[in-house]
Amino acid sequence: MITPPYLKKGDKVAIVATARKIHPEELSQAIRLFESWGLKVVTGKNIHKVFHQFAGTDDERMADMQEAIDNTGIRAIFFARGGYGSIRIIDKLDFSGIAKNPKWIAGFSDITILHSHIQTCCGIETLHCTMPYSIYNNPDSLEPVASMRKTLFGEEISYSFPGDLLSRKGQAEGILCGGNLSILYSLIGSPSDLDTHGKILFIEDIDEYLYHIDRMMISLKRSGKLTGLAGLLVGDMTDMKDNEVKFGMDAYSIIADAVKDYNYPVWFGFPAGHSALNNALILGRKVSMQVSKISSLNFF
Repeated sequence: MITPPYLKKGDKVAIVATARKIHPEELSQAIRLFESWGLKVVTGKNIHKVFHQFAGTDDERMADMQEAIDNTGIRAIFFARGGYGSIRIIDKLDFSGIAKNPKWIAGFSDITILHSHIQTCCGIETLHCTMPYSIYNNPDSLEPVASMRKTLFGEEISYSFPGDLLSRKGQAEGILCGGNLSILYSLIGSPSDLDTHGKILFIEDIDEYLYHIDRMMISLKRSGKLTGLAGLLVGDMTDMKDNEVKFGMDAYSIIADAVKDYNYPVWFGFPAGHSALNNALILGRKVSMQVSKISSLNFF
């Protein structure tokens, strides 16, 4: 995997919206933050367009993303927010500009499709991290912002946290991949699909029915995504829903059941995903994961 050049003061970065609509005030705090880091911020010309729930039409969102890809002066692309919509434009985008001039892709949730596609098709690392909308909604959450800045500017990051009781002890090394479970499930069999063999898979999700989590995990298992893993890193499963007739297991228990036949380490409860503590993860980077009473994740 290729590591994009780290940022430095004076670099130009872009904020675009490839999914749900975003209001100007929801961007203002992130823009001030990035400028305080010495970065020059530009926004997509269509970023505040509205087309139903989207930040403009497919063509308008695609145009902003393509401009950010092709502009060699832009060193990183931040995504305003997630929601839904990036999958509608992924096949219209030309990623040859990123392949020739790698730059950081920074976001999470719906942006998982871009992480997966760029790693699969371009072999370039990307950054799973907080986004401007999240910064606006959680202004006091300093940890995810600090981890994002450290990573983008080339400082070393590592993590150490206690794991959930369902965690399975062990040690693993491999390329870190993954992101939002619902998006990964939707990419199976597509050109953006991940090869997970020998890798450490990270998953997280929000606002899903528990039986949906079960269906997605079984689908990952049936498609071979869980079979050859080096390890599994499970982040936040936020605001899970259940039917009147209860499913009978929570999200972590469903995931544990799906991987019970394998012997690789599983870390439940890593603080990343749809919560205030959305710590940055370098997807495509080799990591070592030690799962014990106090678990650790280190990037090479």
